[in-house]
Amino acid sequence: MNSVTEEKKRIRKRIKLLKASLSNEKRINDSLLIFSKVEKDPKFINAKKVLLYWSMDDEVYTPDFVQKISSEKDVFLPVINGDSLVLRRFSSIDNMRTEPRFGIYEPQGDDYLVWNDIDYAIIPGVAFDIKNNRLGRGKGFYDRILNSIRAFKVGVCFEFQLFDKIPVEPTDVPMDVVFTS
Repeated sequence: MNSVTEEKKRIRKRIKLLKASLSNEKRINDSLLIFSKVEKDPKFINAKKVLLYWSMDDEVYTPDFVQKISSEKDVFLPVINGDSLVLRRFSSIDNMRTEPRFGIYEPQGDDYLVWNDIDYAIIPGVAFDIKNNRLGRGKGFYDRILNSIRAFKVGVCFEFQLFDKIPVEPTDVPMDVVFTS
């Protein structure tokens, strides 16, 4: 294992411990603060098609925000398809199902194929740094999507997930901005 890989692994382990100590109430309140910043971003205000994600239990909480903005904007969520992600339009909570491999809630329906129409992408991460670099979970799912879209890329994280510097590799796609609690 090279030193970058080892450092990424160390950061992931550290963040996992910090997330475990975060109460659900604090997670939701901090998430509301993060999304209040997103909502003030002129690029978000003007966006018509938004890539978001349905949060897992240890991520910035998104279900309420997804539902809130879906009445004003077209919202697309990633869906696991083998070793990659496809995008599907969010229509309602009633059209969501749990994906068996990781237990992620995903929209049903047709894959969305016109990725370059997406204006704004809100992306989770294990950690980010002040230069907008992103550290994911290590599978490269989001990096493959981020290399394929022209959208304004926004990382969202809790304050303890923001570092001065994180290790990066050529395949890691930086964000345009990172919003934190």
